[in-house]
Amino acid sequence: MKVLIPIVAIFFAFAQPVRAQDVLRVAQKYNRKHFPLLHQQKMATICYDQNDAAVVAIAAKAFAGDLNLLSGLTPLIDSTRSSKAKYQIIIGTAGKSKQIDQLLAKKAIVAFPNGAWENFQIALVDEPFAGVKQALVIAGSDRRGTAFGVFTLSRMLGVSPWVWWADVTPQRQKQLYIAKGKAIQEAPSVQYRGIFLNDEDWGLQPWAAKHLDTDVKDIGPKTYTKIFELLLRLKANYIWPAMHPSTKAFYYYPMDPVMADKYAIVVGSSHCEPMLRNNVFEWSENFEAEYGKKPGEWRYDLNKNEIDQYWTDRLKQSKNYESVYTVGMRGIHDGSMPGPKDPKEKLKLLDEVIQNQRQLFKNNFATQVDRIPQIFCPYKEVLTLYRMGLNLPDDVTIVWADDNHGYVRQLSNPQEQKRVGGAGVYYHLSYWGKPEDYLWLSSTSPSLISYELSKAYAYQARRLWVINVGDIKPAELETTFAMDLAWNVERWKPENAHNYTLAWAKETFGEAYAQQIANIKNEYYHLAASGKPEHINRINFSDAEKEARLQAYQKLAQQADKLKREIPARLQDAYYQLVYYPVMGANYMNQKIFYAQKSIKLARAGKEEALTYADYATQAFEHIKEITKTYNQEIAGGKWDGIMDYRPRKRPIFDMPEIATEAMVSAGKENPVLEKPAPQPRVIPAGSFTRSQNASATKVNKVSGLGVSDSTVTLLPFYFEAFSTDNLNEAPFVEYELEGLTSKHLIEVKCLPTQGVYDGRGVRYAISVNNTPAEVVNITPKSENAVWAQNVLQGYASGKTQAQFKTGKNTIRIYLLDPGIAINQLEIY
Repeated sequence: MKVLIPIVAIFFAFAQPVRAQDVLRVAQKYNRKHFPLLHQQKMATICYDQNDAAVVAIAAKAFAGDLNLLSGLTPLIDSTRSSKAKYQIIIGTAGKSKQIDQLLAKKAIVAFPNGAWENFQIALVDEPFAGVKQALVIAGSDRRGTAFGVFTLSRMLGVSPWVWWADVTPQRQKQLYIAKGKAIQEAPSVQYRGIFLNDEDWGLQPWAAKHLDTDVKDIGPKTYTKIFELLLRLKANYIWPAMHPSTKAFYYYPMDPVMADKYAIVVGSSHCEPMLRNNVFEWSENFEAEYGKKPGEWRYDLNKNEIDQYWTDRLKQSKNYESVYTVGMRGIHDGSMPGPKDPKEKLKLLDEVIQNQRQLFKNNFATQVDRIPQIFCPYKEVLTLYRMGLNLPDDVTIVWADDNHGYVRQLSNPQEQKRVGGAGVYYHLSYWGKPEDYLWLSSTSPSLISYELSKAYAYQARRLWVINVGDIKPAELETTFAMDLAWNVERWKPENAHNYTLAWAKETFGEAYAQQIANIKNEYYHLAASGKPEHINRINFSDAEKEARLQAYQKLAQQADKLKREIPARLQDAYYQLVYYPVMGANYMNQKIFYAQKSIKLARAGKEEALTYADYATQAFEHIKEITKTYNQEIAGGKWDGIMDYRPRKRPIFDMPEIATEAMVSAGKENPVLEKPAPQPRVIPAGSFTRSQNASATKVNKVSGLGVSDSTVTLLPFYFEAFSTDNLNEAPFVEYELEGLTSKHLIEVKCLPTQGVYDGRGVRYAISVNNTPAEVVNITPKSENAVWAQNVLQGYASGKTQAQFKTGKNTIRIYLLDPGIAINQLEIY
């Protein structure tokens, strides 16, 4: 059987730092020293060993297709090692490819460290074999490493990972070369990196049934084949398959796991699917078809034998594939584990479940149980049970969850960081649930993703990252960023993550349009930080804030529309999906909600223009329908028909809101309701401090693109001991000097709504005005209560302090006390 041994990724060690210009690179102009991928209408031959893993052949053939997209020519492929071509692209895995092994033996390429996980190298080798003048060698330490090397080269050549999934058609090239330089050598930061297909009911499932898996009318092997290739192109290796009631279980279609194995994708299952079993379908719907009888109750204390057999049968099916098993137990879908009401008894039952699952592994696997990859996800109520003292085996990986809105709930404390199984993160880019869904548009910024996942990495969550991407679209950019970060966590730190949009735009749309697209995407993220399009009806914006948002979105929409007319034809469909639709959708949603609210308010004051704003709101609603119809039926020749639903789950936010009528205006004239405008605060961006103090373990950093302000202040690196309030002199701080205030004022400090890094830790700051005794504020609610709900919807948590100001200069000092404290801005009322 194939078993993944949980090891930490091993990186190649360079003798000295390698500058980017010293590494081999792509060139478009001829140089006799360059390797000719495409020269004078001729292409280098692609060679791989037919005895290598299936994914190597898949990658080699996909690479040939990529070269065809770039050139219009089809390169020769040889898998017999008999090619006499002078220029060869040699693709293979150490220990599986004779050519690669020969090159390693001759020390023509660098040897991989023992046990190297998904390492690859791309190197130029002169005269590697008799009759071969030069070879471009792509070698992997294992089968996925080889595939990742191939698709890394594709990406370098200008083929986007989203070439199929977002119609990013590459620019045709007449010449393509690889310029000499040091070999590219890479390995991943996080061992398992992948996605969770979720809430697929309104997009991916009906679309797949209509366009790809038309025989089974479901998400089946043809759809998964496309998804698996996307994962390889993103250098991802892991998937939690779709599991909603609309979709049959992954293992229901026999070819699903077969194709996963061919593509070398590791299959896991979500937090509520123990032992790779999809209970929504396999227990609730298909049990009788599988076993010839109806299932008993889904309660381990009452139906242990039947549940154990159900799990055992999946172990037998899956043990010859690469899998990561979720242990523990929850409800049939996303609910609490049925069982005793007493929490202590429930904890005992969960402990029994896990111990018995371990015995099932021992009964069915030849491998030691502690070498079989297993995860435990303390999600929602399971976190409470874990905190009560669950006896979790040391080799099981703890996969910490965010709060469903992008803020990690808990990470490993110093003792947990010593666990052999390590830790990971389950993180949402899409969500169905309280306090409100966000299933339509994807608007979580790279800066926030980096901030939270980099923090998790600092606290040793390095074994597994799984990202809930909903039904893939329209989370293309955000998914790419999360996978790029998981591959190389040092590349996109919180300090520079806001620059990712520019790098992505260059890669996707080219240099000429990159800066404009990056500006559009950054503003899109900035506006969504203080209210996702799906949440704005739940946020108490002032009239001034509404007007400012409407103007900002209008400007953004104009920029996106103007650029749309300039984008070349080959990229029009990609631009619509990746830039235009999210921007215009968010713009029209804000118009629909805020113009409707304004029409009601004006009508109550008896103002005739109320009807004009009612029309504006109605038009915005119609525009959302129009752009969605275009997405589904017009772009890419109708390829995406059914993938985009502008009203998933039919939530009220997606309906036409109440608007003013003539009757309302008439009533308002009779009894006008006049409201005084709310006072506007004095706003101080957190990054505009006049003085700061660092500490020995950490320092004050400004981070762009994070939260409601464009200049957030936080402490980096993340891992440090919290500062004591008993000795604030040693704590890092920022100071703000301001004039023009006298008497008593309220200071609201808006912070990113992060949570304590582990149980018992807070997210605190201390504030002092004019050297008065500092007031300590913890901005994290004790539980996911109404305060938390409002925090995640509005994009900030806040502390409020009354302070006395004096004539002349005043100084506000804020001490940053805990890891994860991130101050967005100060507002003084």
